[in-house]
Amino acid sequence: MHHSAHSSPAAPPAASGAPAGPTETAVLNIEGMTCASCSNFVERALSRTPGVQRATVNLASEKATVEFVPAQIDRAGLKAAVEQAGYQVHEPATPAASPLASSDELDQRKAQAYAQLKRRFGVAVVLAVIIMPLSMLMLWPSLMARVSMPVLNYVLLGLTLPVLLYSGREFFVSAWNGLRHRTASMDTLIALGTGAAFLYSLAATVAPHVFMRQGLMPEVYYDTTATIIALILLGKVLESRAKQRTSAAIKALMGLQAKTARVIRHGQEVDIPVEELRLGDEVLVRPGEKVATDGIILAGRSALDESMLTGESLPVDKTEGDAVFGATLNKTGAFRFRVTKLGADTMLAQIVRLVEEAQGSRAPIQRLADKVSAVFVPVVVIIALATFVLWFNFAPENTRFSLALVNFVAVLIIACPCALGLATPTAIMVGTGKGAEKGVLIRNAEALEKAYQVNTVLLDKTGTITRGEPAVTDFVPAATAPADTLAQLAAVERQSEHPLAAAVVRYADAQGAARLDAAGFAAHEGRGAGATVAGQPVLVGNRRLLTEHAISLPADLEHAAAQLLAQAKTVLYVAVAGQPAAVLGVADTVRDTSVAAIRHLQQEGIEVVMMTGDNAQTAAEVARQVGIARYFAEVLPADKAAKVKELQAEGRTVAMVGDGINDAPALAQADLGLAIGSGTDVAMEAAGITLMRSDLQGVVTAIALSRQTMRTIKQNLFFAFVYNTLGIPVAAGLLYPFTGWLLSPMLAAAAMALSSVSVLTNSLRLRAAKV
Repeated sequence: MHHSAHSSPAAPPAASGAPAGPTETAVLNIEGMTCASCSNFVERALSRTPGVQRATVNLASEKATVEFVPAQIDRAGLKAAVEQAGYQVHEPATPAASPLASSDELDQRKAQAYAQLKRRFGVAVVLAVIIMPLSMLMLWPSLMARVSMPVLNYVLLGLTLPVLLYSGREFFVSAWNGLRHRTASMDTLIALGTGAAFLYSLAATVAPHVFMRQGLMPEVYYDTTATIIALILLGKVLESRAKQRTSAAIKALMGLQAKTARVIRHGQEVDIPVEELRLGDEVLVRPGEKVATDGIILAGRSALDESMLTGESLPVDKTEGDAVFGATLNKTGAFRFRVTKLGADTMLAQIVRLVEEAQGSRAPIQRLADKVSAVFVPVVVIIALATFVLWFNFAPENTRFSLALVNFVAVLIIACPCALGLATPTAIMVGTGKGAEKGVLIRNAEALEKAYQVNTVLLDKTGTITRGEPAVTDFVPAATAPADTLAQLAAVERQSEHPLAAAVVRYADAQGAARLDAAGFAAHEGRGAGATVAGQPVLVGNRRLLTEHAISLPADLEHAAAQLLAQAKTVLYVAVAGQPAAVLGVADTVRDTSVAAIRHLQQEGIEVVMMTGDNAQTAAEVARQVGIARYFAEVLPADKAAKVKELQAEGRTVAMVGDGINDAPALAQADLGLAIGSGTDVAMEAAGITLMRSDLQGVVTAIALSRQTMRTIKQNLFFAFVYNTLGIPVAAGLLYPFTGWLLSPMLAAAAMALSSVSVLTNSLRLRAAKV
């Protein structure tokens, strides 16, 4: 960070004297941007405004994300700065309480703008279709002989005026605005190109004798003007349609929201719109219904389809005390829940916000495109002028003016940098949207770009590779044990709050053990518990508990216990009626999907490393099970970040996967942090990517998605650059001396429209990508 020379040691370590203090982030809907130069310009205008810490403008989503100090500037001030720059900010009539509600009005405005664009395009096409053949009458001399040239020119002028003044008006308005602020955009190029062709034609129509006196034919280029405007509008119509599709993922997420909720008011069930729900309301959900908002189940049980939020395809069982989330689908049972979160606080709203923020962020790779497009327009104007001058000086005298003019216009038109401005943001939008569908929430474009470079994945063992909760792996009853030992044991453990007890109860339930009643439960601190079941005393706990009760193990149980200990498992000992009855092995089990996901990563050429606080024996056992060769054992939580650094020092680009809470420093230290969510908290600040599913498969998805997105961006940039670099010399007539080739300005306009559309289509291909 740069410190200004005059800053005193006591001064806060802020860059360029920026005041410390809380900042707020505002998202503004910008209207009137047409190309990368426009978004750069708005961004510069906002960044230079006092009180603004950071501003990013996304051309594809037409949004500005501004971080500002509220003490110095407010939203109105930001709006003024944008308007000062010649663009508009659309403010919704009623400030929306939730990101889910805010889009309707904006959608309508965008739909209106699109309809207007189509009308302008329609007028331009119809008139251009008439103007073209009329302009080519000179190809039929017999026809030309019957038509008065001046009259025809006036007819063409009359037909071209609506194209210029109605269809093409915005190019000129925008170019004029740019000129007032001493900037140039794509519109400047279009306005200059079509304007030059039109003005020349106008002069030739109104005062042909002036040209004839100079020995020039008073030729007109109305067809060029009209066709360029029609073709560029065609590109814009297609672009606008494709842009709408890039945000389809967000729309789909928003569309998931339930419209009504059935609540209990004054003892009666009533259906109300979700907007009228209040915190603490009790909501009823029947089979097949959507959950209206986030809450906690009060009564009932059911299986819920949460795939829309987590990407998990199997329904999740929920019962009293479990959290439910708005927009998820109730499958089988009915239940009643209490509302705990509404509107902007719900998980769905948080996901939508995160995805929107990610879509508005800027990938580092875009800087290159930004730098180029910032100097592009002025450079192109200079090249166009040079083209004009050279052709005017060196072409044969009778054609020199027309050649100079046509090539001047062609250079201006073909160089419009609009594909360049769309190359990165459209791919990022599609990529992050696709991630959300798969339960992979990407925080920003930078994280998406980083994921592509990752060559080492560091996995925290507990809760990542393993489930993070103990489970009974072995139940070994003694030869003499009663048949209902497991049921008796479970009866005791149901009374206990110990995590190991919960594991035993889950195991007994899964095995279908009978439910027995226990009486006289007693916890033996640090050793285990005991109770009387079916008239017999039952003890469960560690070895010491049995020793204290003078119960010794038979040889078979002794052997089983030794084996379980060798596998680094926790062993529970059970005695019924004073006799040894069973031993149990308890361990944190590996998730079903971990092995396949780790193998997949390794096949992609990524080294997978494990890190755990467990001893070396346990670590080695888990590593062996999942096929990991390198691992760090006995790592204290505080040292996790140091292990990440250690790997980075080996020159690796490290992705750290953890549960996001105690792993926060390590997640932040890693080149890319991936937080495995339990599907409850999406606002994980430390991680670049949050996986909604507790599953390593999400890491595979995230990396695959990143690689595909980056490939798409590189293809897009290649298309955009190659097209402009090849197009300009051809348009300038560089090939003419050798091949006689010239690029008609109309072809240039068609090619330009095509380039934007091809870049967008390439980005949209990502939607169908397999990840």
